[in-house]
Amino acid sequence: MVDPRADVGAGSLVDAAGDRPPAVVFDRASVAYGRVPVLEDVDGVVNAGHMVALIGPNGGGKSTLIKAVLGLVPVVRGSVQVLGRTPTQARQDVAYVPQADTLDLDFPISVGQVVLMGRYRQVGWVRRPRRSDRLIAAEALAAVGLAHRSADRFGTLSGGQRQRVLLARAMTQQPRLLLLDEPFNGVDAVSRQALLSAIEGLRAAGATVVVSTHDLSLAHLACDDVCLVNRHQFGFGPTAATLTPDRLRAAYGSAALELRGEGVIVAHS
Repeated sequence: MVDPRADVGAGSLVDAAGDRPPAVVFDRASVAYGRVPVLEDVDGVVNAGHMVALIGPNGGGKSTLIKAVLGLVPVVRGSVQVLGRTPTQARQDVAYVPQADTLDLDFPISVGQVVLMGRYRQVGWVRRPRRSDRLIAAEALAAVGLAHRSADRFGTLSGGQRQRVLLARAMTQQPRLLLLDEPFNGVDAVSRQALLSAIEGLRAAGATVVVSTHDLSLAHLACDDVCLVNRHQFGFGPTAATLTPDRLRAAYGSAALELRGEGVIVAHS
Protein backbone atom coordinates (compact mmCIF):
# COMPACT_ATOMS: atom_id res chain seq x y z
CA MET A 1 0.00 0.00 0.00
CA VAL A 2 1.44 3.37 -1.04
CA ASP A 3 1.12 6.19 1.48
CA PRO A 4 -0.47 8.98 -0.62
CA ARG A 5 1.47 11.59 1.38
CA ALA A 6 4.77 9.78 1.14
CA ASP A 7 7.89 11.87 0.64
CA VAL A 8 10.62 9.88 -1.07
CA GLY A 9 13.33 12.45 -0.52
CA ALA A 10 12.90 15.62 -2.53
CA GLY A 11 16.11 17.18 -1.31
CA SER A 12 17.43 19.32 1.49
CA LEU A 13 17.03 23.05 2.04
CA VAL A 14 20.30 23.72 0.24
CA ASP A 15 21.03 22.43 -3.24
CA ALA A 16 23.81 19.98 -4.08
CA ALA A 17 26.26 22.80 -4.69
CA GLY A 18 25.51 24.09 -1.22
CA ASP A 19 25.37 27.73 -2.31
CA ARG A 20 21.75 28.39 -3.29
CA PRO A 21 18.49 28.06 -1.37
CA PRO A 22 15.73 25.98 -2.97
CA ALA A 23 13.59 27.49 -5.70
CA VAL A 24 10.29 26.23 -4.25
CA VAL A 25 9.35 24.78 -0.88
CA PHE A 26 5.96 23.12 -0.42
CA ASP A 27 5.07 22.67 3.25
CA ARG A 28 1.94 20.48 3.44
CA ALA A 29 0.32 22.87 0.97
CA SER A 30 -3.38 22.50 0.18
CA VAL A 31 -5.20 24.48 -2.50
CA ALA A 32 -8.95 25.00 -2.86
CA TYR A 33 -11.32 26.90 -5.12
CA GLY A 34 -13.81 28.32 -2.66
CA ARG A 35 -14.64 25.49 -0.27
CA VAL A 36 -13.77 22.72 -2.71
CA PRO A 37 -10.32 21.15 -2.12
CA VAL A 38 -8.43 20.64 -5.37
CA LEU A 39 -5.04 19.46 -4.15
CA GLU A 40 -4.02 18.57 -0.61
CA ASP A 41 -0.84 18.07 1.42
CA VAL A 42 1.91 18.67 -1.14
CA ASP A 43 5.20 18.49 0.68
CA GLY A 44 8.64 18.73 -0.93
CA VAL A 45 11.49 20.85 -2.23
CA VAL A 46 12.39 21.98 -5.75
CA ASN A 47 16.13 22.52 -5.61
CA ALA A 48 17.70 25.42 -7.49
CA GLY A 49 18.82 24.47 -10.98
CA HIS A 50 16.81 21.25 -11.04
CA MET A 51 14.11 20.21 -13.48
CA VAL A 52 11.06 18.75 -11.77
CA ALA A 53 8.16 16.98 -13.50
CA LEU A 54 4.59 17.25 -12.26
CA ILE A 55 2.99 13.92 -13.12
CA GLY A 56 -0.63 12.88 -12.67
CA PRO A 57 -3.95 12.41 -14.46
CA ASN A 58 -5.94 15.27 -15.94
CA GLY A 59 -7.94 16.97 -13.21
CA GLY A 60 -5.49 15.76 -10.58
CA GLY A 61 -4.19 19.22 -9.68
CA LYS A 62 -1.03 19.71 -11.76
CA SER A 63 -2.12 23.02 -13.31
CA THR A 64 -3.53 24.15 -9.97
CA LEU A 65 -0.18 23.54 -8.28
CA ILE A 66 1.56 25.65 -10.92
CA LYS A 67 -0.96 28.43 -10.33
CA ALA A 68 -0.29 28.21 -6.59
CA VAL A 69 3.42 28.75 -7.27
CA LEU A 70 2.41 31.82 -9.30
CA GLY A 71 0.20 33.10 -6.49
CA LEU A 72 -2.91 32.87 -8.70
CA VAL A 73 -4.86 30.49 -6.44
CA PRO A 74 -4.96 30.53 -2.65
CA VAL A 75 -3.08 28.09 -0.45
CA VAL A 76 -5.65 27.32 2.24
CA ARG A 77 -3.43 25.18 4.46
CA GLY A 78 0.32 24.87 4.76
CA SER A 79 2.48 27.14 2.62
CA VAL A 80 4.33 27.59 -0.67
CA GLN A 81 7.59 29.53 -0.67
CA VAL A 82 9.09 30.63 -4.00
CA LEU A 83 12.69 31.83 -4.22
CA GLY A 84 12.61 32.56 -0.51
CA ARG A 85 9.48 34.73 -0.75
CA THR A 86 5.74 34.43 -1.10
CA PRO A 87 4.55 33.47 -4.59
CA THR A 88 3.25 36.99 -5.23
CA GLN A 89 6.50 38.61 -4.11
CA ALA A 90 8.57 36.28 -6.31
CA ARG A 91 6.49 36.68 -9.48
CA GLN A 92 8.99 39.11 -11.04
CA ASP A 93 11.53 36.27 -11.23
CA VAL A 94 9.14 33.59 -12.52
CA ALA A 95 8.11 32.92 -16.13
CA TYR A 96 5.09 30.84 -17.10
CA VAL A 97 4.10 29.07 -20.31
CA PRO A 98 0.40 28.12 -20.00
CA GLN A 99 -1.23 25.05 -21.48
CA ALA A 100 -3.31 27.13 -23.88
CA ASP A 101 -2.28 30.65 -24.81
CA THR A 102 -4.89 33.37 -25.24
CA LEU A 103 -3.37 34.85 -28.40
CA ASP A 104 -5.87 35.04 -31.28
CA LEU A 105 -4.36 33.11 -34.19
CA ASP A 106 -6.08 35.50 -36.61
CA PHE A 107 -4.59 38.59 -34.99
CA PRO A 108 -1.94 40.18 -37.24
CA ILE A 109 1.06 39.90 -34.93
CA SER A 110 4.46 38.60 -35.97
CA VAL A 111 6.47 35.88 -34.31
CA GLY A 112 9.13 38.42 -33.31
CA GLN A 113 6.51 40.69 -31.73
CA VAL A 114 5.11 37.81 -29.66
CA VAL A 115 8.58 37.00 -28.31
CA LEU A 116 9.27 40.66 -27.57
CA MET A 117 6.16 40.74 -25.36
CA GLY A 118 8.22 38.92 -22.77
CA ARG A 119 10.32 42.03 -22.26
CA TYR A 120 7.38 44.28 -21.36
CA ARG A 121 7.69 43.42 -17.69
CA GLN A 122 11.14 45.04 -17.71
CA VAL A 123 10.41 47.76 -20.25
CA GLY A 124 6.83 48.69 -19.33
CA TRP A 125 3.86 48.80 -21.68
CA VAL A 126 4.19 52.51 -22.56
CA ARG A 127 7.91 52.56 -23.40
CA ARG A 128 9.47 51.39 -26.62
CA PRO A 129 11.69 48.28 -26.40
CA ARG A 130 15.37 49.14 -26.43
CA ARG A 131 17.98 47.65 -28.72
CA SER A 132 19.08 45.37 -25.87
CA ASP A 133 15.52 44.08 -25.47
CA ARG A 134 15.30 43.28 -29.16
CA LEU A 135 18.63 41.47 -28.98
CA ILE A 136 17.44 39.36 -26.03
CA ALA A 137 14.25 38.48 -27.96
CA ALA A 138 16.23 37.57 -31.09
CA GLU A 139 18.55 35.33 -29.07
CA ALA A 140 15.57 33.56 -27.45
CA LEU A 141 13.95 32.95 -30.83
CA ALA A 142 17.22 31.58 -32.17
CA ALA A 143 17.48 29.28 -29.14
CA VAL A 144 14.20 27.58 -30.12
CA GLY A 145 15.29 27.32 -33.76
CA LEU A 146 12.86 29.84 -35.24
CA ALA A 147 14.96 32.92 -35.97
CA HIS A 148 14.09 32.58 -39.66
CA ARG A 149 10.35 32.90 -38.86
CA SER A 150 10.60 36.18 -36.95
CA ALA A 151 8.67 38.24 -39.52
CA ASP A 152 5.95 35.61 -40.11
CA ARG A 153 2.51 35.96 -38.61
CA PHE A 154 2.22 33.93 -35.41
CA GLY A 155 -1.05 32.28 -36.49
CA THR A 156 0.57 30.71 -39.56
CA LEU A 157 2.89 28.51 -37.48
CA SER A 158 2.21 24.89 -36.59
CA GLY A 159 1.17 24.00 -33.05
CA GLY A 160 4.67 22.85 -32.14
CA GLN A 161 6.24 25.99 -33.58
CA ARG A 162 3.81 28.20 -31.67
CA GLN A 163 4.79 26.38 -28.48
CA ARG A 164 8.44 27.10 -29.21
CA VAL A 165 7.64 30.80 -29.71
CA LEU A 166 5.80 30.92 -26.38
CA LEU A 167 8.80 29.35 -24.68
CA ALA A 168 11.05 31.96 -26.32
CA ARG A 169 8.73 34.68 -24.99
CA ALA A 170 9.15 33.27 -21.47
CA MET A 171 12.92 33.02 -21.94
CA THR A 172 13.18 36.76 -22.67
CA GLN A 173 12.09 37.37 -19.08
CA GLN A 174 15.37 35.75 -18.00
CA PRO A 175 13.58 33.90 -15.21
CA ARG A 176 15.09 32.22 -12.20
CA LEU A 177 12.13 29.82 -12.22
CA LEU A 178 10.33 28.61 -15.36
CA LEU A 179 6.90 26.95 -15.10
CA LEU A 180 5.61 24.95 -18.08
CA ASP A 181 2.10 23.50 -18.26
CA GLU A 182 1.94 20.55 -20.69
CA PRO A 183 4.41 22.08 -23.19
CA PHE A 184 4.88 18.87 -25.18
CA ASN A 185 1.23 18.05 -25.86
CA GLY A 186 0.66 17.59 -29.58
CA VAL A 187 4.09 18.82 -30.69
CA ASP A 188 6.11 17.13 -33.41
CA ALA A 189 9.48 15.48 -32.82
CA VAL A 190 11.45 18.46 -34.16
CA SER A 191 9.65 20.91 -31.87
CA ARG A 192 9.98 18.56 -28.89
CA GLN A 193 13.76 18.43 -29.35
CA ALA A 194 13.96 22.19 -29.85
CA LEU A 195 11.98 22.77 -26.66
CA LEU A 196 14.18 20.39 -24.68
CA SER A 197 17.37 21.99 -26.00
CA ALA A 198 16.17 25.48 -25.12
CA ILE A 199 15.13 24.35 -21.62
CA GLU A 200 18.54 22.77 -21.08
CA GLY A 201 20.11 26.08 -22.12
CA LEU A 202 18.09 27.86 -19.45
CA ARG A 203 19.14 25.31 -16.86
CA ALA A 204 22.79 25.73 -17.85
CA ALA A 205 22.34 29.44 -17.13
CA GLY A 206 21.08 28.59 -13.63
CA ALA A 207 17.30 28.54 -14.02
CA THR A 208 15.03 26.05 -12.28
CA VAL A 209 12.29 24.35 -14.33
CA VAL A 210 8.97 22.82 -13.25
CA VAL A 211 7.08 21.07 -16.04
CA SER A 212 3.64 19.50 -16.00
CA THR A 213 3.56 16.49 -18.32
CA HIS A 214 2.07 13.06 -18.99
CA ASP A 215 5.33 11.92 -20.57
CA LEU A 216 6.99 9.43 -18.20
CA SER A 217 9.93 8.95 -20.57
CA LEU A 218 10.60 12.70 -20.46
CA ALA A 219 10.58 12.60 -16.69
CA HIS A 220 13.11 9.76 -16.66
CA LEU A 221 15.37 11.29 -19.32
CA ALA A 222 15.34 14.97 -18.45
CA CYS A 223 14.08 15.53 -14.90
CA ASP A 224 15.91 15.32 -11.60
CA ASP A 225 12.78 14.89 -9.50
CA VAL A 226 9.07 14.16 -9.82
CA CYS A 227 6.01 15.34 -7.93
CA LEU A 228 3.31 12.70 -8.44
CA VAL A 229 -0.19 13.98 -7.67
CA ASN A 230 -3.85 13.16 -8.04
CA ARG A 231 -5.84 15.38 -5.67
CA HIS A 232 -3.11 14.70 -3.12
CA GLN A 233 0.54 13.71 -3.24
CA PHE A 234 1.67 10.19 -4.03
CA GLY A 235 5.38 10.94 -4.03
CA PHE A 236 7.90 13.75 -4.35
CA GLY A 237 11.54 13.03 -4.97
CA PRO A 238 14.13 11.53 -7.33
CA THR A 239 12.54 10.32 -10.55
CA ALA A 240 13.49 6.64 -10.32
CA ALA A 241 12.33 6.40 -6.71
CA THR A 242 9.03 8.18 -7.36
CA LEU A 243 7.83 6.75 -10.69
CA THR A 244 7.53 3.19 -9.45
CA PRO A 245 4.76 0.87 -10.70
CA ASP A 246 3.08 0.85 -7.28
CA ARG A 247 3.01 4.64 -7.00
CA LEU A 248 1.78 5.07 -10.58
CA ARG A 249 -1.01 2.55 -10.07
CA ALA A 250 -2.01 4.29 -6.83
CA ALA A 251 -2.03 7.73 -8.45
CA TYR A 252 -3.75 6.81 -11.71
CA GLY A 253 -6.04 4.01 -10.57
CA SER A 254 -7.98 2.56 -13.51
CA ALA A 255 -6.10 4.86 -15.95
CA ALA A 256 -2.84 2.98 -15.29
CA LEU A 257 -2.43 0.00 -17.59
CA GLU A 258 0.05 -2.72 -16.70
CA LEU A 259 2.52 -3.78 -19.37
CA ARG A 260 5.13 -6.55 -19.19
CA GLY A 261 4.74 -7.17 -15.50
CA GLU A 262 6.43 -4.27 -13.74
CA GLY A 263 6.19 -1.64 -16.47
CA VAL A 264 3.28 0.77 -16.44
CA ILE A 265 1.66 2.66 -19.29
CA VAL A 266 -0.37 5.67 -18.23
CA ALA A 267 -3.44 6.75 -20.18
CA HIS A 268 -4.16 10.47 -20.57
CA SER A 269 -7.34 10.40 -18.55
